[in-house]
Amino acid sequence: MTRLPIVALLSALASTALLADQITMKNGDRLTGAVLKLDGKNLVFKSEYAGNIAVPWDAVVSISSSEPLSITLGDGQLLVGEVTTADNKLVVKTADTGTVTTAKDAVKMIRSRSEQAAYQAEEDRYRNPRLLDLWTGFLDFGYAAARGNSSTNNLNVSANANRITRRDKLAVYYTSLYASNKIAGKSILSANAQRGGINYSLNVAPRMFAFGALDLESDQFQSLDLRFVPAGGLGYHAVKSAAAAFDVFGGGSLNREFFSTGLTRTSGEILAGEDLVYKLSAITSLHERLSFYPNVSRTGEYRTNFDLSTATVIRKWLAWQLTASDRFLSDPLAGRKKNDFIFTTGLRVTFAK
Repeated sequence: MTRLPIVALLSALASTALLADQITMKNGDRLTGAVLKLDGKNLVFKSEYAGNIAVPWDAVVSISSSEPLSITLGDGQLLVGEVTTADNKLVVKTADTGTVTTAKDAVKMIRSRSEQAAYQAEEDRYRNPRLLDLWTGFLDFGYAAARGNSSTNNLNVSANANRITRRDKLAVYYTSLYASNKIAGKSILSANAQRGGINYSLNVAPRMFAFGALDLESDQFQSLDLRFVPAGGLGYHAVKSAAAAFDVFGGGSLNREFFSTGLTRTSGEILAGEDLVYKLSAITSLHERLSFYPNVSRTGEYRTNFDLSTATVIRKWLAWQLTASDRFLSDPLAGRKKNDFIFTTGLRVTFAK
């Protein structure tokens, strides 16, 4: 009587093992569980005892799946079916085209049924996003104060939001710095500057993009009420990888400047620049951008904008940032310096939708 349940249990366990996916490594180790996806150079595998693990794809010599897997080849072909290995090649039993054999090195991606469904949903979201979809960005905040013989307040706020799809990119930014000092009962303003803008770029080729931008700026200590700069041109994605992105761009701009002295200046400019995003480590990233504006209306004059920031992740939504921003104007008003430099540090709150 007692032997029947034991036999049934052993049979069930054996059936489960037979139905599970298996991979064999070069060193002879075998893992049983479920293939989830080929993520870059690693195969993500859900093992029975160790949970999700990533194993080097180069170290896998054989694979056997009990459920259909989605196999994407280097030429873009998609195969769906149960997978086995023979002579260092993958054998895929598809429902539509029968058995297909492909070289292991030709495989670009592997996904389980659930991973493929999630990937397809994300692809559809990027191809046909709603206006409020795909926004990512951050809010930087820094504050310093002193009380005693002197009273000081320093406040800097920065915000950045990006909406990136397969086709285009929309970016919005804003930075504000305010500082005041109070000594012997007299309040003195020492900094009051604001910068903001919007940039839209459209991919016109795999590595080429067209862009249009509008930058706005004011700085009380430059006597600058408003600098209004619409610009446009073409750019090139020189480097585009998971760890780094480097763009170069060029075009033209129109610079309208309104000063508190009553002076108004309008000039045409050439625009040339570069933009770098680089992942320094698993938790630290760097962003650097340089724009150069030679003046074609007043030959010999020019402007440069330089921005550099790093962010180190503390939590998924929280980071510590350091930001340096420099604005150089070769022809400031009389009595004003050519260079304005801002350095800030503080907390960064990130968001994604």
